[in-house]
Amino acid sequence: MLTRKREELAGEVVHDLHKKTRADDEPADDNHTMTTGRAPEIDEDLHSRQLAVYGRETMKRLFASNVLVSGLNGLGAEIAKNLVLAGVKSVTLHDDDNVELWDLSSNFFLTEKDVGQNRAQTCVQKLQELNNAVIISTITGDLTKEQLSNFQAVVFTDISLEKAVEFDSYCHNHQPPIAFIKSEIRGLFGSVFCDFGPEFTVLDVDGEEPHTGIVASISNDNPALVSCVDDERLEFQDGDLVVFSEVHGMSELNDGKPRKIKNARPYSFTLEEDTTSYGTYVRGGIVTQVKPPKVLKFKTLKDAIKEPGEFLMSDFSKFDRPPLLHLAFQALDKFRNDLRRFPIAGSSDDVQTLIDFAISINESLGDSKLEELDKKLLHHFASGSRAVLNPMAATFGGIVGQEVVKACSGKFHPLYQFFYFDSVESLPVEPLEPAELKPENTRYDAQISVFGSNLQKKLEQAKIFMVGSGALGCEFLKNLALMGISCNQNGKLTVTDDDVIEKSNLSRQFLFRDWNIGQPKSTVAATAAMAINPKLHVEALQNRASPETENVFNDAFWESLDAVVNALDNVTARMYIDSRCVYFQKPLLESGTLGAKCNTQMVIPHLTENYGASRDPPEKQAPMCTVHSFPHNIDHCLTWARSEFEGLLEKTPTEVNAFLSNPGGYATAARTAGDAQARDQLERVIECLEREKCETFQDCITWARLKFEDYFSNRVKQLTYTFPEDAMTSSGAPFWSAPKRFPRPLEFSTSDPSQLNFILAAAILRAETFGIPIPDWVKNPAKMAEAVDKVIVPDFQPKQGVKIVTDEKATSLSSASVDDAAVIEELIAKLEAISKTLQPGFQMKPIQFEKPTMHL
Repeated sequence: MLTRKREELAGEVVHDLHKKTRADDEPADDNHTMTTGRAPEIDEDLHSRQLAVYGRETMKRLFASNVLVSGLNGLGAEIAKNLVLAGVKSVTLHDDDNVELWDLSSNFFLTEKDVGQNRAQTCVQKLQELNNAVIISTITGDLTKEQLSNFQAVVFTDISLEKAVEFDSYCHNHQPPIAFIKSEIRGLFGSVFCDFGPEFTVLDVDGEEPHTGIVASISNDNPALVSCVDDERLEFQDGDLVVFSEVHGMSELNDGKPRKIKNARPYSFTLEEDTTSYGTYVRGGIVTQVKPPKVLKFKTLKDAIKEPGEFLMSDFSKFDRPPLLHLAFQALDKFRNDLRRFPIAGSSDDVQTLIDFAISINESLGDSKLEELDKKLLHHFASGSRAVLNPMAATFGGIVGQEVVKACSGKFHPLYQFFYFDSVESLPVEPLEPAELKPENTRYDAQISVFGSNLQKKLEQAKIFMVGSGALGCEFLKNLALMGISCNQNGKLTVTDDDVIEKSNLSRQFLFRDWNIGQPKSTVAATAAMAINPKLHVEALQNRASPETENVFNDAFWESLDAVVNALDNVTARMYIDSRCVYFQKPLLESGTLGAKCNTQMVIPHLTENYGASRDPPEKQAPMCTVHSFPHNIDHCLTWARSEFEGLLEKTPTEVNAFLSNPGGYATAARTAGDAQARDQLERVIECLEREKCETFQDCITWARLKFEDYFSNRVKQLTYTFPEDAMTSSGAPFWSAPKRFPRPLEFSTSDPSQLNFILAAAILRAETFGIPIPDWVKNPAKMAEAVDKVIVPDFQPKQGVKIVTDEKATSLSSASVDDAAVIEELIAKLEAISKTLQPGFQMKPIQFEKPTMHL
């Protein structure tokens, strides 16, 4: 569960993908077609969020991977969509079946016009729109196991157990092994099986950054006790491996050797090592978790069916379900193999036949057979087994898509090996009559076969309010449209979002296309949802749901609703919507995602706790002196960087524009305030318009280069000049003791890509604020380095008597003047003189800090 404060694969394709690949001027094969995209490269504007979660190396492996998706029912469509958005090198679609009206319940790529056409070929064009860099092809004839050698991962969503065993055995024994995934959606039941080969190496089990701690003391004992500073809890666990660095005194620990820990506590742990003969600990030290690769030995499907081992649990209240569902899916396979069809919804004879098959298979298991079979559950399983329901397809499409990413990249621990899930609690409380389950020759027949026609009518008449149409919002809109919610004239879906579409949205907000950039999210998303189901009765608004818009979302609006869906990216908006739902007693679906993590909460009036009933504790704020002068963790550095970004590129340009638009009023406000803050504000505006004013892109490079020297060299030199490494506090203790770490200045070099990229990024941002065109030559590292080398950087001269704040209780680092009013008057006069040198109509463009990597 996310805390609310944070809410939020190798091979050649064109040559190797299929041996039958043709030149562009050759005729197409009857059973294989391909549409080619651009050569895959990491588009950082498009994949910025993904890069933050997976990392560059994982993305490179992913971008080199070829994947087969067999079975383009709703589940196959969801898996293919997620893989194309993720940016694999190629996705090949295989399907022998043609589109039926039944398919429209779950495959959002299909329309009524597609009925009778091949399912795979029908999906290609719309899939390609999601990401032109991915090569998408189809196979519509029989699939042979030899064709599987062209892929790093293969996914099957509708395959017989016998054929799956054959294909999996081939993939398992192939060199290198081919990741095999089999997944099914049968009504309210789903399954996934993964086999990534005899030995699969997980490079990063959880994707989290290695945990660290700052050492406060280490004992000369056997075993040794290591204590860390108490301002941050350690995240170590018993059995973790750690390495030490920067330890003074007990230098034997700085050898880089991983050491195992035990007795992990919030601020200490025991080291499984005898340190009695080591040097005495003096000070300093960083302890860092080591994350070794993990090797998994997968069984083949043939062996795993007989001995499945431990099942992955999703609901511990259903601890006995996985073994029963393992049996049920085998019974359904036998039913389909023998009768060449699915059980008919509501048919007691078909239900009994499947139960008999399950009993027979269970009896053949010997000592491992189940003592009792839940026939009621098997009844639900059999009756709805033909249906591929959209919500189930969306859920398992995400799970399987992520498993493919794991298989191709080695990032995150894969599913090992069976996973079963059911949602029988979603069924109506009252038993359904067989007549209610009969198909009505509509696109909702699959859904009716599970929930009944009466519930379908209620869904079509529902009045829903959805707040937000970003990543989750796009998914929700697609789901609602496919389910037929608000698809009757008596129903209505209202969606609101005040945001516009950006390029970085396109990698996950799949209802948007590149030609929609700059357009309102809600309008584009609603239009795309109506293309999925033309009967959707939807109204798109661009209002932020807040106290200021209660004239739009008034009492009558709230009273008319049946349910509310949140797809928000901030806690404040969540709390407001939650409060309105509590007041008007409306059900609320609350959810959020952050990278590979997610959470959801269903709020039902008078039955469950509401969203605002529990809150995370307030986040501990680091003292200002720590952030600016003595940072000792990444959060401190991020806080400082965010503060500098906003001050230089947003707040100061905003202040400049405020002055230029009303010089007299701005001056009066400064005089009225008459304090150090007003003085500092005036000084920053003057500095921006005078000493640091930029007129050419070279000026921006100069500004960025000097900022680098200031941030990463001069400030460090001044700090260590004021407080040398051997400095002592007034009490006689070493000044540089935990958690303070003695810093070292950076020496700039254009041969360092990270440093040169800093200059480039900062210069571009600065140019944006001044409206300066960005020349094309900046894309050439050699020319960029040449421009940076032209900048004259003054030698550092330490300042005497500089006061560096060390008081952790200080809330501001600005110093008060003896006579702020007099200084302010001088600064106003200087600012007015500078304004006369500016071009008429001069304005700056403030730049807002981009949203963090979360989408809710």
